[in-house]
Amino acid sequence: MAEKTLQYEIKECIIDRLNLDVTPEEIDDDAPIFVGEDGEAAEGSLGLDSVDALEIVVALNNKYGVEVTDNDMMIFQSVNTIAAFVEEKRG
Repeated sequence: MAEKTLQYEIKECIIDRLNLDVTPEEIDDDAPIFVGEDGEAAEGSLGLDSVDALEIVVALNNKYGVEVTDNDMMIFQSVNTIAAFVEEKRG
C-alpha cells in the first residue's frame, strides 16, 4: 500500500475530529476550508467555522505535536497551507 501523503492524513484528521460526512478524496487540497468573512462558504469549501478551527488545532497538536498560536491562524486557508505549517514545525 502506498504511503499516505501528509495532506491525506490531515484530511482524515479533520474528518474524524469533526465527524464530517465526506471522504478525504472529496476535499480539494487547495480549496478554502472555512466560511468567508461574509459568512458564506465558497465553492468547494467545507464551510467550517471558528469552533471547528479550535477542534483542528487540538487534533494537530495531538497527532503531530505542533502548537498553533493566534499568530498562526492564517494556516487555515486550505489543507495545503495546514500541511506546509505542520512540515515547517516538525522540521
